[in-house]
Amino acid sequence: MCSTNGWHPGTRRARLLLAGGGAVDIGPPGWRELAEGVRGLRGRLRVEWCAVVAGLVLGLLGASLLPVVVGVAGVPLVRRLRLAARAGRGRERRGDAVIALCGALAGEVRAGRQPGEALLRAARETGGLGDARAAVLAAARFGGDVPGALTSAARQPGAGGLLGLAACWRVAVDQGAGLAAGLDRLEAALRAERDRRADLRAQLAGARATAAMLAGLPVLGLLLGAALGTDPLHVLLHTGAGLGCLVVGGVLEGLGLWWAMRIVRGAEAA
Repeated sequence: MCSTNGWHPGTRRARLLLAGGGAVDIGPPGWRELAEGVRGLRGRLRVEWCAVVAGLVLGLLGASLLPVVVGVAGVPLVRRLRLAARAGRGRERRGDAVIALCGALAGEVRAGRQPGEALLRAARETGGLGDARAAVLAAARFGGDVPGALTSAARQPGAGGLLGLAACWRVAVDQGAGLAAGLDRLEAALRAERDRRADLRAQLAGARATAAMLAGLPVLGLLLGAALGTDPLHVLLHTGAGLGCLVVGGVLEGLGLWWAMRIVRGAEAA
């Protein structure tokens, strides 16, 4: 039975399938616009605004503006952490792309192509040059300073392996050494370094998890207090002793997290 506007999901799906219309629109009119609007709203509501939401909830439960103020003040910190995590993922992806570039370039050279043409093909396949792709490819295409362009491209976070590629290119051009053999050694070295970093992160995962668990213990204490019938939020937010404990505990919590993350970052850097 058709709806009042003449649209029926089963009829529409059958017509599209029989006509070979490609992707099937199985929703009512306007569903796509609604889905795009939801995705756009989710993209604008970054994770840092969860601090404001948490502050509002605690403020309502504790009848105080202090959690709201703390939640708003925590937005820049959470944003900084989010951007740092995104930058770290970007470095890892760029490093993987450089490794893939070395392997693809070695294969193109072995296939008999000239280094400039091989670099053009390998860069198109892997994207290992990042934002400096245009400058490096221009140097390779028009006989420019390819090692210099690669050295400049290596300044991008995670693209340090391009320094080795520049060195291999310079040695191959100046001394006539085999470029493919040097690229193979460079790729193996970069892969070994990436594996060492991954192994170190796996070893430090336990320390990170322990720090996160210890950071969540105060929240567990509040939940236990509420389950026992007390009102811990009222004590913390509306009494002098509670406010003092809240300030001292917050400072110690922040120092503990900073110190634990400092140890972890020091181990990663070493």
